[in-house]
Amino acid sequence: MGGLLAFSRAIDKLSAGFAVLADYMVLIAVLISAGNAILRYTLNISSNGLLEIQWYLFAGMVLLGASYTLRLNEHVRVDLLYSALSTKGRLLVDIFGFVVLFLPVIGYLFSLTFPFFWRSFISGEGSMNAGGLILWPAKATLPLGFGLLFLQGGSELIKRFAALAGLITIETKYEKPLQ
Repeated sequence: MGGLLAFSRAIDKLSAGFAVLADYMVLIAVLISAGNAILRYTLNISSNGLLEIQWYLFAGMVLLGASYTLRLNEHVRVDLLYSALSTKGRLLVDIFGFVVLFLPVIGYLFSLTFPFFWRSFISGEGSMNAGGLILWPAKATLPLGFGLLFLQGGSELIKRFAALAGLITIETKYEKPLQ
């Protein structure tokens, strides 16, 4: 189990690294948006490329930051019943959710989005808008984001099994940590 926990820590670090990248994307998107608005309203200049890069950055923020959000256990869920469960009950619900729902769905989404990105990359697909950008970088965020989510889901599953075995504790927003 020690090797799996080391692998889990490496995935956690990878997710944290992409979260930093997503944080910078927020800053860059705000600066581009503000610059675009200033140019448009003061000099009557605008660019489809500036508008599209904001969409690209938004996609990166959401998809590259999602795995870190999962790591922090901050995704939306119905906590009404979950919070009333015992520590072992919450661990078992999490394990069931990761094995039966999360990992299969995220794996399927990855398998759908990779060919979508790859076709765009191979063809050099560009925006249909005048002054638009190439599309494959935005499309790349889909399989990359789902791939990171899949890895982080695996990391969380490893941690839940380790907590169930009493090897680690998992901090949550509830009054008592998962053990």
